[in-house]
Amino acid sequence: MSDLPSIPRQTAEATLRLPSGVDSFQARAVLAGTAIDLAALGATERTGGAPLVLSLPDGGIAVLFRYGAIVCFAAPPGGLEACLVRIAAHVRQPFATGEQETETLDIRIDPSTREAIEGNTLVLADASPEKLLLVADIVAKSVSLAHHERSIERQFERIEPFATSVDHRGRGGRAARELLQHLGAALLAEHRVVAGARVDDSPELLWDHPELERLWARVRDEFEIRERAEALHGKLALVSRTAGTALDYLQAARSLRVEWAIVGLIVFEIVITLVQWALAGRG
Repeated sequence: MSDLPSIPRQTAEATLRLPSGVDSFQARAVLAGTAIDLAALGATERTGGAPLVLSLPDGGIAVLFRYGAIVCFAAPPGGLEACLVRIAAHVRQPFATGEQETETLDIRIDPSTREAIEGNTLVLADASPEKLLLVADIVAKSVSLAHHERSIERQFERIEPFATSVDHRGRGGRAARELLQHLGAALLAEHRVVAGARVDDSPELLWDHPELERLWARVRDEFEIRERAEALHGKLALVSRTAGTALDYLQAARSLRVEWAIVGLIVFEIVITLVQWALAGRG
């Protein structure tokens, strides 16, 4: 069991506060695995898909999302890594360190200027809990999309041998069978993007704070969440169609083999009958 303190959902916004005097910090995000068991961390009072807020022992705060993303604010060096170690027992299908997608965003607090994104720095008028939760929502979705984008690229690499085989030899052969083995992976990726991260949905927080919708949309557009999600859905659809084509090919090839087997049996029976007639005529 993790020794990190858990924060119920109704007090999360009150807890998501940085130490006074902090006007420049960094948001770091990582996709730790396919899911995080937030209930096991004590988040029994959460509702829906709300994230869980944790206070890090050495300073900083972490926002955990059920689809496996973690976003740390103002964490000291090694703070994110320490958080990953502490919650490791509650991460489902954890990714190896080399496979973990990460994202960073510099944040500066400046009440005298307009809220905007300057390069890789997000300028905020204040570090209110609501604004930090919205930033965490976008950055978490970004690392989730990045993971699935890399995964779908590997699926595309498997499509090419099948397409080449069909184009050159008119048959898919072994490539079609190998492609079908990865159909489940593509469908699972689509499920995690749509039902898990819900990258197309706005956070529930905006229902209570509609005045923050413009900020959320600005950060979302900066990370190109909507465009990346649409591109990913298009690629997943192409993988599914290609896998369906491979399945149709295999079924047609199997049907053809069955038909040839039936023809062979008929020919064999005819030959046997002719031989029997010939032997009977000689007798």
